[in-house]
Amino acid sequence: MTDFASLLVPDRGEAAHALAPIAADGLDSWLKAQPAQVRTLAAAAQFKAKPGELLVLPGRKDGEWSAVFGAPKTAGPWDLAAVAQKLPAGTYRIEADGEAATENALGWLLAHHRFDRYLSKPDPIPQRVLLSKDVAGIAGAVALAEAVALVRDLVDTPAADLGPAELAAAVETVAKAHGAAFRVTKGDALDQGYPMIAAVGRAAVRDRAPRLIELEWGDPKHPRIAIVGKGVCFDSGGLDIKPSSAMLLMKKDMGGAAHALALAGLVMGARLPVRLHLLIPAVENAVAGDAFRPGDILQSRKGLSVEIGNTDAEGRLVLGDALTRAGEEKPVLMLDFATLTGAARVALGPDLPALFANDDSLAAELLAAAQAVADPLWRMPLWGDYADMLKSTAADINNAGEGGMAGAVTAALFLQRFVPDATAWAHIDTFAWRPAAKPGRPKGGDALGMRAAFAMLKARFVTA
Repeated sequence: MTDFASLLVPDRGEAAHALAPIAADGLDSWLKAQPAQVRTLAAAAQFKAKPGELLVLPGRKDGEWSAVFGAPKTAGPWDLAAVAQKLPAGTYRIEADGEAATENALGWLLAHHRFDRYLSKPDPIPQRVLLSKDVAGIAGAVALAEAVALVRDLVDTPAADLGPAELAAAVETVAKAHGAAFRVTKGDALDQGYPMIAAVGRAAVRDRAPRLIELEWGDPKHPRIAIVGKGVCFDSGGLDIKPSSAMLLMKKDMGGAAHALALAGLVMGARLPVRLHLLIPAVENAVAGDAFRPGDILQSRKGLSVEIGNTDAEGRLVLGDALTRAGEEKPVLMLDFATLTGAARVALGPDLPALFANDDSLAAELLAAAQAVADPLWRMPLWGDYADMLKSTAADINNAGEGGMAGAVTAALFLQRFVPDATAWAHIDTFAWRPAAKPGRPKGGDALGMRAAFAMLKARFVTA
């Protein structure tokens, strides 16, 4: 894990290269105030102060220099990523540094993060230290970077090295770091108590057996919240097997679990006044002689019978049992994260997680938080009339909607059947993957919607 705490440190007045942001509409006035040498240098470099552009300015002594960089009109968490990636190792100070610079340090920090576990000779990353006058905000910025990096590292790890057991170990590590209670249900107890989780994972080899992973933390007197994450460590599609092109990225099908675990770590690290319950159903959806089949009817922890219309709609099955378990403790709020449907990607693309909620106030809080921290969400409808698409003539419900339409909506409606009516609940259908690199955001696993959820929880419970 990248040592982010060494890259964002309090400004004690030490020597540093000065960095100054300039918006494109302020470039002309800035140039007029500069000596001819600087104007000539800017012209030669064709510096237009576009976001992320960098112009190095020589100082008066050997080794002394500063820089200006293009800044957008509206500041965001990724503004400094492109700047950091262009700088050599050293110590830097942003002029007029304050809370805004620390809040936007996420990009600076994550410009130093790479998933290089399998590279024999990874390229070294220059260590660029940013000084901050907002000493109180440093810990929060570092924690966010660590959480995003955790999501990325878990999602990027191949399924051969991250099965249900390894996912449980990752949760246990976080639990120990915060003094949380940790437990795993598997074997006969899983078969009896969580039949859908057991059925989905039973075709995997023995050391990749299915399990329900739980973590609990906080004062029991505080409001109880549940965070649930889909932990399908690899999804072959089961007997309704995926084509190879669709299976290629299925190591990321535990991306919901990665989001949930990272969010739980943030909640505990910030010591939010809540009673936290984290639940991760961890399985591998494999192909074998004992795999569950299309047409099978599964029992669920809630008591609903579920006809299997498609074995590749397995994520909602394992989440159904986990949501039921979470609801038994009567939380005031339930959040789940899942790489649940391709339909959400067709509708919204890779950058916009689909948000479903049974509570308008909760949805509004999440959307406001998403905008505030530039971690976008897009609300989709829990359109009740589409529940007819999930009807079964042989069971209480079918796991796959008929007709191939509204796939993200019908998946959310399926999950809603396992959520207590009186509990505020939000479901985030996230891609957990970045198909093309951007500054501070390399191609691969990524946290999409997690920072928004944390901002919502802080706003809701810290001010309560």
